[in-house]
Amino acid sequence: MLEKNHYLSKEFESFFIKNYPRVKNFARRLLMSEQDAEDIAQDIFLKIVNKPAIWQDPEQSGKYLFTMTKNYIFNLIKHRKIEQNYEKLVIAEKSVAEEFGVTDKLYAKETALLVQYAVEQMPPQRRDIFKMSRIEGMSNALIAEKTSLSIRTVERHLYLALKDLKNILL
Repeated sequence: MLEKNHYLSKEFESFFIKNYPRVKNFARRLLMSEQDAEDIAQDIFLKIVNKPAIWQDPEQSGKYLFTMTKNYIFNLIKHRKIEQNYEKLVIAEKSVAEEFGVTDKLYAKETALLVQYAVEQMPPQRRDIFKMSRIEGMSNALIAEKTSLSIRTVERHLYLALKDLKNILL
């Protein structure tokens, strides 16, 4: 058995020496890349080294090698095209996200300034009640107690404050 494997390895070595440059040159002509051509040629021979039925038939081995190389190259090109499309998509999504991020921040700042302006334009009691409710987080009952007003009056001031903000923002 060892003798048979030695014979096969010598036979494959001869096949490799004869065909490797041809496969590599074929791949290089199609891909215009020395490194890619070497990688493909090595991969092709690694795939067939344990398949003597392929490389022991001199008539079929040449056709099979070039068909295999051609298919390998087409698959490589297709895979690279998919990668490029994916990269373009990721870059486009990132730029859109960044653009919206900047736009959203500017919009938020503008809105905050409009709210601040609107609150400052409110009558003093309404402004104080609004700040206690929305900024300090006080309940209507607590605001009513602090301002000596009824809960209903506090609710009315908050309603009018929110109505003022809505008018300014819209």
